[in-house]
Amino acid sequence: MKASEVKKGMVFKVDNRTIIVKGVQVQSPSSRSGNTLYKVRGRDVVSKQKFEASYKGEEALQDVDLMRRVVQFLFRDGDGCTFMDIESYEQYTLADEVLEDEIKYLSDGLEGIYALIVDDVLMGIELPATVTLEIVETSPSIKGASASARTKPATLTTGLVVQVPEYISPAEVIKINTDTAEFVSRA
Repeated sequence: MKASEVKKGMVFKVDNRTIIVKGVQVQSPSSRSGNTLYKVRGRDVVSKQKFEASYKGEEALQDVDLMRRVVQFLFRDGDGCTFMDIESYEQYTLADEVLEDEIKYLSDGLEGIYALIVDDVLMGIELPATVTLEIVETSPSIKGASASARTKPATLTTGLVVQVPEYISPAEVIKINTDTAEFVSRA
């Protein structure tokens, strides 16, 4: 696979290390003769160390066989987060450190999650594009506020803080984009 094809959630090998991609940042060249760089941010599957590297678009990366299984989030405890395979009812537990980016979107019973499995070992999860969460705390809604007006911070049930339009009030359920952590709409 080429570096330009790398996306969040993919797994590849580099220097005998298996890396799960947490994010990709594209840097366009400032001159016509420059190359587009892909800055890959991820985590080593075995050692759990953070990984960052930049690649040119045509550089080849070694792909890893990855199996995606549909799972449901069950609960979070001292060991981490527990997920259940929808088909086989097998349960997987992932430590909070592995889920540092995804944990703020997880609510009890959340479905549409994919478990990323390499060699029968759970490496991480892939969240749905949007999740619905309830607002726990925000300033009261303002009558007459339009959708294009200013925003205000809102704290959700998972502790995530997002900017919402002024017409949104506490205890409302809203949709959040899991890639950008931005308000999408009321649920």
